[in-house]
Amino acid sequence: MMKIVVLNESNAQLYQKIRLSALKINPEAFGSTYEREVEFSLEFIAERLRPSPDKFVLGAINDSDSLVGVVTFMRDSNLKTNHKGNVFGMYVAPEYRGQGIGKLLMANLVNMAKKCDGLEQINLTVVSENSSAKTLYKSLGFEVYGVERNALKFNGQYFDEDLMVLYI
Repeated sequence: MMKIVVLNESNAQLYQKIRLSALKINPEAFGSTYEREVEFSLEFIAERLRPSPDKFVLGAINDSDSLVGVVTFMRDSNLKTNHKGNVFGMYVAPEYRGQGIGKLLMANLVNMAKKCDGLEQINLTVVSENSSAKTLYKSLGFEVYGVERNALKFNGQYFDEDLMVLYI
């Protein structure tokens, strides 16, 4: 049975392990790089994980207490954009894909985000070729509102990103 939990400072080591794995396995899917984040201290990761009403990281934990999926929600803090929140760093370990864990993580994220007073929409970006992720997001009501050409560049290759939104 998979548990979805809000991660906190005490999960820094587990989080760093899956995050670095994600950056190695799917480097094209993230704005950051393994080379950059492998240098992050556990204290920095812990600070990044500290939940607040406007920012949280969800983790999917399996029966063996392993962290097998993560996703981050962060609300805009600017006065004119704080009606929006963003999804970052969605990842499920390859051996756990296709089991509904991503959907569970995202559904929990949306439900928690809806509790943010005054939040009207949740935005995310996804590599345009990532059809499984786009199918997941669409199943939860997200819709594509634009495409950023050459949004990411990795090893000399460009990747377009679809811009998606869920109005709540």
